[in-house]
Amino acid sequence: MADKQLAHQLLDQLEAEQLAAVVRLLEVMTDPLAQSLAKASVENEPISAEEASNLDAAHASIARGEGIPHDEILRQFGMASKS
Repeated sequence: MADKQLAHQLLDQLEAEQLAAVVRLLEVMTDPLAQSLAKASVENEPISAEEASNLDAAHASIARGEGIPHDEILRQFGMASKS
């Protein structure tokens, strides 16, 4: 059986929520920007002692529970999900 035929058969078996997730995945997979980002090399630039210290302080703050939840940040920027 050809891949496209199999894909169609499998898609027909999915619930609406599952189908929506697959559609989103296909959109990302076919998006030129997403493809470019996926192929981009990892930045290997060294960080300074000051940057390392700031990262350590940020990680310690989060470990103490002082971070701001993602949903709160989205709300503050008017980007809260509509779930």
